[in-house]
Amino acid sequence: MLTRVHKTYPALKHGGYSATTILPGEDSAAFEKLRQQLIAEYSPEGMLEHDAIATMARLFWRKQNLATFRVAELARERCQALQSERIAAALAEKDRLSFMPVNPAALEPHERKAAIQAAEAQARKELGEAYEFVEVGETATVERLLRDLGVEDRLDAMIDKCLKRLLFLRGIKSLPMASSSAPPQPIAEPQRIPGPTKAA
Repeated sequence: MLTRVHKTYPALKHGGYSATTILPGEDSAAFEKLRQQLIAEYSPEGMLEHDAIATMARLFWRKQNLATFRVAELARERCQALQSERIAAALAEKDRLSFMPVNPAALEPHERKAAIQAAEAQARKELGEAYEFVEVGETATVERLLRDLGVEDRLDAMIDKCLKRLLFLRGIKSLPMASSSAPPQPIAEPQRIPGPTKAA
């Protein structure tokens, strides 16, 4: 049985990683270049336009770097495999030293922890920088990306609703106001223009 040890990666404590932005191992300079290209192309003015460009940059970036999620998945799978191997090895060693068969759940907490720490050390060595994906956990998953995009979509819809209301209210305020003391003016009836008559 695998025991997951959840660590909080420093960037996660500060909101540094999101499935919709730059993930470990991705080039932040290349992301900034993409963002600047979009700014140059669309020349945004004001907070709303800059927010739209920032969202576009994140979505373009994620589309161009979908392979990052596969790398993250492989890193997590390898780490889990190493944990399973180390726990199995610890059980085998305990079984070898015991006079009776060992129950698979017979590892003491400190033995399980030592096996997991040894697996983590080996994973860090094997995976190098890709080990960061193990530390960020579910952040670097397609499921998390879809969940984040869903939340962003709902927030954008709410912002759009507020913006439409604001524009509606501004439109009403810009209409000329009729004086409340002046009597209403009657609307002239349209005049009929006689058409050609039928000859008998």
